[in-house]
Amino acid sequence: MRGPTPARWAAGATAMALAATGCGGVGSAGGNGGAVLSSSWGDPQNPLEPANTNEVQGGKVLDMIFRGLKKYDPRTGKAQDWLARSIETRDSRNFTVRIKRGWTFSNGEKVTARSFVDAWNYGASLRNNQKNAYFFGYIEGYDKVHPDSGAQSADTLSGLKVLDDHTFTVRLNQKFSGFPDTLGYAAFAPLPRAFFTDHAAWVRRPVGNGPYTIESYTKGSQMYLRKWDGYPGPDKARNDGVTLLVYTDSNTAYTDLLAGNLDLVDDIPAAQLKNVKGDLGDRYINTPAGIIQTLAFPYYDKAWDKPGSAKVRTGLSMAINRRQITQTIFRKTRTPATDWTSPVLGTDGGFKAGLCGRACDYDPARAKKLIEEGGGIPGGRLTITYNADTGSHRQWIDAVCNSINNALGDDRACVGNPVGTFADFRNQLGQHKMTGPFRAGWQMDYPLIQNFLQPLYYTGASSNDGKWSDKEFDRLVDRANAETDTAKAIAGFQQAEKVVRDNMAAIPLWYQNGNAGYSERLSHVALNPFSVPVYNEIKVG
Repeated sequence: MRGPTPARWAAGATAMALAATGCGGVGSAGGNGGAVLSSSWGDPQNPLEPANTNEVQGGKVLDMIFRGLKKYDPRTGKAQDWLARSIETRDSRNFTVRIKRGWTFSNGEKVTARSFVDAWNYGASLRNNQKNAYFFGYIEGYDKVHPDSGAQSADTLSGLKVLDDHTFTVRLNQKFSGFPDTLGYAAFAPLPRAFFTDHAAWVRRPVGNGPYTIESYTKGSQMYLRKWDGYPGPDKARNDGVTLLVYTDSNTAYTDLLAGNLDLVDDIPAAQLKNVKGDLGDRYINTPAGIIQTLAFPYYDKAWDKPGSAKVRTGLSMAINRRQITQTIFRKTRTPATDWTSPVLGTDGGFKAGLCGRACDYDPARAKKLIEEGGGIPGGRLTITYNADTGSHRQWIDAVCNSINNALGDDRACVGNPVGTFADFRNQLGQHKMTGPFRAGWQMDYPLIQNFLQPLYYTGASSNDGKWSDKEFDRLVDRANAETDTAKAIAGFQQAEKVVRDNMAAIPLWYQNGNAGYSERLSHVALNPFSVPVYNEIKVG
C-alpha cells in the first residue's frame, strides 16, 4: 500500500543459484540427516530478497527463513506481535516500534532496529528496483527515494528514525490506521549487515532469522532448507528440514505422492479431485483460503480502455457460468465469486457477498447484448493468457472460453494462450506484453480488505499488472486508509470496491480453498489462511 507513486518492475533479474551440497533424495533424511520432508514447489521468479518477492513460490521460502515485527496466526490469520515488543501510535501517523531482545540472524548477527530500517530503506529505493517498493510508499520521504520520474533525490526514507538498538520510529505521509497489521508481510522483514556488505554472496545463499536456513538450491530442481537449531522464536521447526522439489506439472507431483516419492503436495490438480478423498482419506486437506481468481485486462492497450469497454468486460463476466465450472472442475474447492475480496475476511473484515450484483450472474443473452453494445471483443477474438505449469489452469481456462463461446454463439470467440512457466508468465506481465485478458489469481499478503483492492487496482500499484487507473477509486482508498475507526475504514474500502465493480476493472471468478495431500510419514499438517503449508509444525515419522 502507498500513495500515488508507480511501482517499477525488475525485468530479467539475475537468478539465484546456490551451490548444491549433499542433499538427500526425495522423502529421505536430506543433507544433514534426520526427519526431513519433501514438498512440491516451483522456482521463484526472482532472487529471494524480501522486497523483491511478490509471488507465491518465493513467498513460501521467505516465510520459512524470515520473521518480522508481526506474524499472522496460522489458523486465524490475525496479526500478532512477533519481533515487535510494541507498536504504539496516538494519531495513526506516527508510530514508535520497540523490538524484542535476544533475536539473531542465523549467521549470529543481532537483530536490531537498524536491521529493519536499513532493510526498508533498501526496499524503497528506486535504484534497487524492488518489486515490493510500493509497500513502503506510505512512509514519509518515499517520493524522494522513489519518485514518479527522474532520479531519486534521497537515499533514505525521512520517516524512519533509529532511536536505539531496540527502538525506531515511523512517520507516515498520511494517516493509515491499518499500518501495524501489514508488518507481518515479508517485504518488511529485517536484513542482516551481510546483505549489504556482500550482497552477491547473500543472494547466492540468503541469510534470515526464521526457523529454517537455506542449505542448497539447484534452480529447476530443488531447494533444501535445514532446521536452524539456534532459532530463538517460539515457533521452532518440529522437523529437521524441508526439501522443496520443483514440479512443472501438478499431476506429476500428485502421482509421486501416491507412489511414496513425495511427502506433501499443496496443489491438488483438478483432474484428481474426484479421486483424492479415496486416494488419501484423512490425509487430504480442503480449507478456505484468502485467494480469489480473476481475469484482468491490459489497459495499456487502448483497445481495452476506450468508451464502451466496461460494457464488454461486464458482458464477458455475465457470459461465464461460474457455478457450472466450479462444480464440474473444482469439486467443492472453489466457490463462485460475488465480490473482489474473500470470505476468509468475514463480514466484519470487509467481505460482502453479492456486491458484484447481476454482473456476476450467468446471463448469456444479456452478456451478448452488452458485448455488442460495447463495440464487440477487440480484434474479434478473446485470448486469455495463463501459465501452464501449475494450478490446473488449462482446464478452467478452456471451460471459461467454452462458456463465453456458447453465450456468443461462436466457437472461435475465445481461446486460451498458455505460457510455459509461472516465471515466464510473470515476466511477460511485468513487460506489459498482454494483448487480451490474463489470469490474475490473488493470494492475500495480509488479512485486510485493503490488500484485496489497493495493490491490484490503485494507480501504479505493484500488482496492478493491467495498469488500470481511476481517480475516484484512488480517492476513496486514500480516505479509507486515513480512517482511524476500523468499521468506517472497511465501509470506505467497500465504496472503493463498488468503483471496481461499476467499471468491471477485473472479472471475479471464484474464491479458492487451499487444498493439499500428504504421505503417511507426516502428521500435524495444516494450511494457513494464505494456503501455504505450516512447514514448521509438521512432524515426520
